[in-house]
Amino acid sequence: MLTIDNIGLYLPQGYLFQGVSLQLTGGDKIGLVGKNGAGKSTFLKLISGVEKPTEGQIHKQKGLHIGYLSQDILIDSEDTVFEFLNKSNPEINFIRERLEAINHELVTRTDYESESYLKLLDELSELNIRFNVIDGHLWEEKIAAILTGLGFDYKDQNRSINSFSGGWKMRAELARILVNSPDVLLLDEPTNHLDIVSISWLENYLMTFEGAVILISHDRLFLDNVTKRTWDITLGKIVDYAFAYTKYKAVREEEKARQEVSKKQQDKEIKHTKELIDKFRAKKNKAAFAQSLIKKLERTELIEVEEDGISKLKLRFPLSVQPGKVVLTLDNVGKRFDDKLILQHINISVGRGEKIALLGPNGVGKSTLLKRIMGRLEGEGHVEYGHNVNITYFAQDQADKLDKTKTVLETVDEVAKGDIRKDLRSILGAFLFRGEDVDKKVGVLSGGERTRLALCQLLLSPSNFLILDEPTNHLDILSKQVLKEALMHYEGTFLVVSHDREFIDGLTNRIWDIEDYGLKIHHFTLFEYLDRKQQWMSMKQQGANESATKVVEQPKKEVRTEQDPTLKKLKNSLSNRLKQVEDEIDRLEREIKATQEQLYATPYAEDGEYQELLALFNSRKDQLDQAMITWEQVSEELSAL
Repeated sequence: MLTIDNIGLYLPQGYLFQGVSLQLTGGDKIGLVGKNGAGKSTFLKLISGVEKPTEGQIHKQKGLHIGYLSQDILIDSEDTVFEFLNKSNPEINFIRERLEAINHELVTRTDYESESYLKLLDELSELNIRFNVIDGHLWEEKIAAILTGLGFDYKDQNRSINSFSGGWKMRAELARILVNSPDVLLLDEPTNHLDIVSISWLENYLMTFEGAVILISHDRLFLDNVTKRTWDITLGKIVDYAFAYTKYKAVREEEKARQEVSKKQQDKEIKHTKELIDKFRAKKNKAAFAQSLIKKLERTELIEVEEDGISKLKLRFPLSVQPGKVVLTLDNVGKRFDDKLILQHINISVGRGEKIALLGPNGVGKSTLLKRIMGRLEGEGHVEYGHNVNITYFAQDQADKLDKTKTVLETVDEVAKGDIRKDLRSILGAFLFRGEDVDKKVGVLSGGERTRLALCQLLLSPSNFLILDEPTNHLDILSKQVLKEALMHYEGTFLVVSHDREFIDGLTNRIWDIEDYGLKIHHFTLFEYLDRKQQWMSMKQQGANESATKVVEQPKKEVRTEQDPTLKKLKNSLSNRLKQVEDEIDRLEREIKATQEQLYATPYAEDGEYQELLALFNSRKDQLDQAMITWEQVSEELSAL
């Protein structure tokens, strides 16, 4: 399908790659990994043909169709999202236009026996056959399914592309690529602007995709679930591993350990050889021996070990000041933009030490809620901070707000206070800025490097309450590991918005879920929450399908009258049962609310009263879930009668 033959790419600062040879076959699912600046995005550009290697060749099978999603997407179109995709396939466009032209001509012509008329009929038949082969009749249905999977509802699909943000334009471009079913998919960070639901959909789509995939992603779970091989860019070479990311990482660590042992032995031998050369070089009877040692040294292939870059430093960011028991209270908070409702009736208190994940699909109001909390947006209700609360806010565009004229070290030095300033270079090292990196100007840093620097600055700023809006965007896997480690040891309170499942897992002790303009509170782990969310959505969908089926089948059933004593008895029994379940639901909801208020008033702790209340809360939630299922079943039985 595609062969990479000894390619190299030479830049002014030297070779980015050299002597790279690889092969891609149909159905391969490959994760492309490497440190920031290793050349992952550049390598995809070489394969796609956007850039050319300075040496070697890339051989592609004739007619190979490559779909390439880059991070630099420029779309300027007044077409609706649906039209953007509908016009994207040249062959389907040509066949549709030609069929329309032929049908119009056949209707208007009367020379039915002429040779040209018969040729038109033959062309019409051939075009219809080809249209069926490429599933042209299912084209619009396929577009709608992919757009829905990537989070575009019906109204969004009929909006102009230019009315969307850059992240949604990226989704539209990804949809355009997928709907055209390329032989090879090259995807550069496709999950950057997707929510958890869309990431899951794309994950399932790629797992069943019949073509080949080369994927750059900083989402470890996504790589593990989609890919089966890993191409590792290291020291200007690309090494092919027959494993997904987690297994590759373990194998790579074993290799690195062996390399370090070999390098130490080699360094020892080189040092000894240099000592012999220095000892015998000036002696006439040993000069030839010294020269042979010099030549041996020149022929030695040095063992190189690439550093992964994770510092052993355990980051600890002390509180600016100890806040009160309650750090934040939202009283009937809401927000509208003109006539569009975003949030309403949000009432919640946040206790000292809580670690909260704010979840929900893109566009439901997560960033709006954060801005209401920060006072950057006006709206309904009141936001009140607790005693001694110092909030630091990390916005999605925080990295762009850094002063480009300052160095990395100056950027963090201006916010750090107290004894921690003595450790700034070590702390920057933990955020992957080492050696001369700390003297670089912010203006020359990459997007990922600026994000890391902005996060380091944030965590050094005096605060006791962090609000983080998508902090992992543009961070690589190692950088996210550093950030997660720092947050896990942060002594204050934080509220984080993120769609990275692995990052959130184990980091937070409470989940806020925006749904139907309101806020639902969950005390589950992330994957428990996702499982329950999926079960509830499936149950609702199943209930809707069963109701629809019963409506269709109802006329076929035997008509029974109210005078039927058996029917009347059954209806009374079901009605009584329904009333009992409704009373039970009402009781459980009151008890859950009371327990939740107790939880808010109890300081978070790993054991003791808080955990006992949490267990009681979860137990009552489980009972409520079961009661709701029972209520739905009894209601459906009663409706069927």
